[in-house]
Amino acid sequence: MISFARGVPAPECLPVEELAECARTALERDGRTILSYGSSSGYQPLREWIATRHDVDPARVFVTNGSLQGFVFLARRLAPGKRVLVERPTYDRPLKILRELGADVVGLHCDDEGLDPDSLEQALAAGDRPAFLYLIPTFQNPSGRTLSVERRSRIVQLAREHDLLVLEDDPYGLVRFEGEPLPSLLELSAGETAYSSSFSKTIAPGIRVGWFVLPEALAREIELTAVATYITPVLLGQATVHEFVSRGLFEPNLERVRGLIGKRRDAMLAALDRELPNVRTTRPEGGYFLWVELEGVDAGELLPRAEAAGVTFVKGTDFGGDPATLRLAYSFVSVDEIAEGVGKLAAALPAAV
Repeated sequence: MISFARGVPAPECLPVEELAECARTALERDGRTILSYGSSSGYQPLREWIATRHDVDPARVFVTNGSLQGFVFLARRLAPGKRVLVERPTYDRPLKILRELGADVVGLHCDDEGLDPDSLEQALAAGDRPAFLYLIPTFQNPSGRTLSVERRSRIVQLAREHDLLVLEDDPYGLVRFEGEPLPSLLELSAGETAYSSSFSKTIAPGIRVGWFVLPEALAREIELTAVATYITPVLLGQATVHEFVSRGLFEPNLERVRGLIGKRRDAMLAALDRELPNVRTTRPEGGYFLWVELEGVDAGELLPRAEAAGVTFVKGTDFGGDPATLRLAYSFVSVDEIAEGVGKLAAALPAAV
């Protein structure tokens, strides 16, 4: 089975030898700290490194066992029984978490420039103030879209006017293949935005190190949730990451990851242009995913036919999308598998597509 469903880095992206050396050094230098209980907010040297990158006080930085865990803490604290605004489509895991907590999840309209601020403004006028707005503005999962600079500014302005907390999820922003980086909503805001990211896409997912930049009062609340959940985070992983970045390995590794995954993005676009020239797709400048819009074809009905042919994907409805949409992940599969898999997907579609 060729899987376009796995949003994970290819094995050759993982800096195994470097991380092994960093883990050994971290243990030898600070083992009595990182093998014991520690602050639920994370390994202090790594918090300070993250704070410097974002130009914030370290007290606002909360390091988690992957950024999704931090989302769970935030959602448990703020979302039960409340309205939560999200992009439509959006990452499926937060949707599941929010619904399990009994939140009223409101999907907002998106187009090729990302979240439509008019849709946000209408939602803000339609009822009680939401608990927060969750969005992935750069190389979004699942669509690969990037929110334009003008819309970023407008959304920050609306958040300020309506006292709305914005949670900016940014795991893919550094995995850029082309174009110029855009300012984060965190950089554009004056405290309305909480920010989350992860080393899963830039170093390795198995180290389970994500982080949040939060308003200080909210950071203290989330710390209480963490203490009640796990007592201490995985300090060994966090200390290993700190040694990795302290050695100056982060940027060179990032360039290597960009090159490896960028080739896969190029192969995916070329295969789609060749095999499915009439099908509308997004053309992301970075990240792991692109979005396919089929005309008159239900992706849920297509999926078993595609899997019978030897290729799989995630149907768009899992992300709150329309039935005629699907997500293709190109980060894990090889260039040759991409060409073969898109050919199999095209063969599974009706001849009229």
